[in-house]
Amino acid sequence: MKKNTIVAAVTLTLLLVSGCAVTRGQETVGAYIDDTTITSSIKARFIDNRQVDASSIRVETLNGVVQLSGFAKNTMEKSTAESIASDVKGVKSVKNEIAVHP
Repeated sequence: MKKNTIVAAVTLTLLLVSGCAVTRGQETVGAYIDDTTITSSIKARFIDNRQVDASSIRVETLNGVVQLSGFAKNTMEKSTAESIASDVKGVKSVKNEIAVHP
């Protein structure tokens, strides 16, 4: 009897944990995975690009809409970051809220 209770508890926990990924507003777990892939791809491209300081720009994705925030050294860096993000597969739109240091 105790073994069945443990199995039931583990199963319930797994179901609850797997459902947590969708609580950010995505319709499905697949949408969450797609958003995570988009965010990772953008960050990797920022790291590869010498014009963008990847450590100063935050990337968040929700249902294919990317939001960029943080700080850029100049307007060129800001626009380059937006361009890089726009070119990633699966991106529907980019909200560029990067502030340029005065």
